[in-house]
Amino acid sequence: METPDTATEHTGIAAQDWAAASADPQYRAAVVDLLGALAYGELAAFERLAEDAKLAPTLGDKAELAKMASAEFHHFEQLRDRLTAVDAEPTASMEPFAQALDDFHRQTAPSDWLEGLVKAYVGDSIASDFYREVAARLDSDTRALVLAVLDDTGHGNFAVEKVRAAIEADPRVGGRLALWARRLMGEALSQAQRVVAERDALSTMLVGGVAGGFDLAAVGEMFSRITKAHTKRMAALGLAA
Repeated sequence: METPDTATEHTGIAAQDWAAASADPQYRAAVVDLLGALAYGELAAFERLAEDAKLAPTLGDKAELAKMASAEFHHFEQLRDRLTAVDAEPTASMEPFAQALDDFHRQTAPSDWLEGLVKAYVGDSIASDFYREVAARLDSDTRALVLAVLDDTGHGNFAVEKVRAAIEADPRVGGRLALWARRLMGEALSQAQRVVAERDALSTMLVGGVAGGFDLAAVGEMFSRITKAHTKRMAALGLAA
């Protein structure tokens, strides 16, 4: 899938580096919010993958999830260090997003190994698509960091292989997992909208209040692209969207 970073010609703030772009206090506040949300998301992903490893049916599967969890924690460390570098306190920057993300994970706790894999692949990918869209409008330094921490930690191929094998062994599994994935889609989009709506600087950047941001029509197009990418991932898993 082509990311917004490669699909968009950089203009405005997106053509500037952090030193220039951060002169705008509203933009700086939006970036601190974004990095705080991402940092807590990576920390929560680390905790979730470590917990999901307990559901793994084999030692090899357990080790694979532990490896993914380690990669998520490394991403968290990168974001935490960046917040510190821009004179933002990491814990305070993450705090506003903890409740929404914790609520999402509580509401979408997997009941078994396969649901955990689908959540790691589908749920995390929806969030990553959203942040990639936002990254296209960030200054070059922040954009590079955000895209780096959104790199696939191995969820994709691992989840597709395991889920498709499970469906091949028992086709009835497909219907249950398709319903689960659709629920994840709805919850993930609601959570993303909640996070943005509750933070003025971040929402202002998305709807165009900061130079180079999205307008309202573009926000609608953004969510349409995210939905389309979700449909493709469902097909890759062998599930009906």
